[in-house]
Amino acid sequence: MKKPAALFSLSHPPTNTTKLFVLLGSPLGHSLSPPMHNLAFERLAMDCLYLPVEVSSKDLGAVFTELLKTNVYGFNVTTPHKIAIKEYIDQIDPLASTIGAVNTILVKKDTTIGYNTDGEGFIQSLEREAGIEAAGKRFCVLGCGGAARAIAMTLAAKDAEKILLHNRSQKKAVNLSVEINQKIRSCTRAVDKDPRAVADAIEQSDILINTTSVGMFPQTKATPVDPALLRPGLVVADIVYNPQETALLTAARARGCRTLEGLGMLLYQGVEAFKIWTGKTPPVMAMRQILEKELTKRRSD
Repeated sequence: MKKPAALFSLSHPPTNTTKLFVLLGSPLGHSLSPPMHNLAFERLAMDCLYLPVEVSSKDLGAVFTELLKTNVYGFNVTTPHKIAIKEYIDQIDPLASTIGAVNTILVKKDTTIGYNTDGEGFIQSLEREAGIEAAGKRFCVLGCGGAARAIAMTLAAKDAEKILLHNRSQKKAVNLSVEINQKIRSCTRAVDKDPRAVADAIEQSDILINTTSVGMFPQTKATPVDPALLRPGLVVADIVYNPQETALLTAARARGCRTLEGLGMLLYQGVEAFKIWTGKTPPVMAMRQILEKELTKRRSD
């Protein structure tokens, strides 16, 4: 098990009674979750500590089992373990089971319960930062990876009117749309790869969501679609948060669109995880501020 680099500073050393919360994944050097959660614990005067633990796929089960013998009360799980971790969990929340991936685990007495807060993180960002409810809205989702899967399934569960999926591999879009329609409700359709079909899908949508890595640092000038397809009044969301202002969002704003940056999804998936672990509401604004501070610091390093 590789020991990650220090990602935060401690205001006080842990004791025998300190409750531990662990992030499992690899690599973790880029993660913003430790400073975000440790700040929340500190602000609420909770004797808790959030630790990143880098673990390989082959060691996941053994490391998870050993950590359960310690004072661990919860986990976050990130790439590449969100699917594999299900094998070691006692119970899985219905939505997480449908999504097929777990990113949050509650340790309750001798039971582990898995959740997925990624989709809810996007929903909360949409509602709280853009003032938009998913119910009755039409969405075009770019990409069909893990984040897209969580977002699209949560949108369907939240009564979105229509979800149009566009992906480089149309087969993945077709398979995901069929799965959502069968498991949740019939509201999803795959978009043909033809440029005209993509343009039509965006035209039919209230909200465009980029879940791909296009535009992420260091390829910051790229956009996942032609900006000419963006119209005034369209809401454009990008889950990329480095940079906060992606080329897509800049182009969208220039064309009269409303925009939603990716930092909100990161923030609110963490907020939802914190609530699951502790039953408390964390200091959301303080968490956002430290995320912004950490991003600024890392860009200057």
